[in-house]
Amino acid sequence: MITFSDLGLSEPLVRAVADLGYEEPTPIQLEAIPPLLEGRDLLGCARTGTGKTAAFALPLLHHMAAKSRRRTPKGCRVLVLAPTRELALQVQQSFADYAKHLPGVTTTTIIGGVGQNPQVRAMAKGVDVLCACPGRLLDLIGQGHVDLSTLDAFVLDEADRMLDMGFLPDVKRIIQRLPKQRHNLFFSATMPPDIVALSSSILTDPVKVEVSQESSTAEGVAQRVMFVDKVGKRDLIVQVTSDERVERALVFSRTKHGANKIVKRLLAENITSAAIHGNKSQGARQRALAGFIDGSVKVLVATDIAARGIDVEGITHVINYDLPNIPETYVHRIGRTARAGSKGMALSFCDQEEIAYLRDIEALVGERIPVAGDRIGLPASVTDPGPVGKVRRSGSGGGGKSKRRGGGGGRRGGRR
Repeated sequence: MITFSDLGLSEPLVRAVADLGYEEPTPIQLEAIPPLLEGRDLLGCARTGTGKTAAFALPLLHHMAAKSRRRTPKGCRVLVLAPTRELALQVQQSFADYAKHLPGVTTTTIIGGVGQNPQVRAMAKGVDVLCACPGRLLDLIGQGHVDLSTLDAFVLDEADRMLDMGFLPDVKRIIQRLPKQRHNLFFSATMPPDIVALSSSILTDPVKVEVSQESSTAEGVAQRVMFVDKVGKRDLIVQVTSDERVERALVFSRTKHGANKIVKRLLAENITSAAIHGNKSQGARQRALAGFIDGSVKVLVATDIAARGIDVEGITHVINYDLPNIPETYVHRIGRTARAGSKGMALSFCDQEEIAYLRDIEALVGERIPVAGDRIGLPASVTDPGPVGKVRRSGSGGGGKSKRRGGGGGRRGGRR
């Protein structure tokens, strides 16, 4: 078995990942860490859950410790751009966890939805690692509170989601403010033409690492579909999440308003739940996620954009209250259960208007999704995933092994 020490990481970093319970590097870590330690630019095709945060954070921290220098006021040594607040916060926490045995390493986030004054104060003396969302970062640059001209490394995370959310113009404006000589890391789950062009403009002779197969469903996930009319979904979500076998459920709604209505209905039935979407304040989003992680919230209802980057251990059920109209999104969603060799259930509600979406999903994954049957009495096939059977591998390195792989766990739970 190859260990993190075998990859050439310094002893304090190896000790930190051991503290977090990581025993074996994931495939992306095995492929990415050695060339990153050599200073190569990297193009990573990987989605959340593959351990990609550790794949780039560990070698960047290794370089930082080996080449100490004074922090520049208003500057940073490493900039990580993320499309959502939650992902920026999780990446920042990961850097802090991995750097726990490296004295003096400072990290911070610059995100919207919260007051800017603490962020301005944090940047006044400069930091080692800055994790940011494009909009707020540009605001603070424009106000003269952030200077990126002296950074060593730039990480663009989830570039395809940046495109989906309309952030590409902001990303390009930020890149124009970076020094010409820098280490570049570029991650995207998919590579549409605009993202290919952007990567080519940023990277120099990059190493390419690809571990994500968008057409593959996660190992250990039992998939079921229930046909129900649109109005009937309201009662069905209560019936399903009331079942004691549903210990921790992530529910996907197509809209923010829909997510709020689902939570209102669940709370009326005394099912602990919370919504997370773009209209929620950052404080509300963090409280909802914290409750979901510690178990005080049984059901987290999210939109796809808000859920991007959220990766929590112990999710027993992913419920598609609304089927996505993009088949690859289905694969992203259900991959949040059945992590690290465990089993989980992906249950989809499908009304008449969504049947075409279901057929597109089945065409992508290459199999028919079993029908759960009549909802009356909730047969075990709806809430009990049963034994882990023969299913497609996701290529993420997350399933089928009992040993803890890098990026899988720690006190925050989930792969990073």
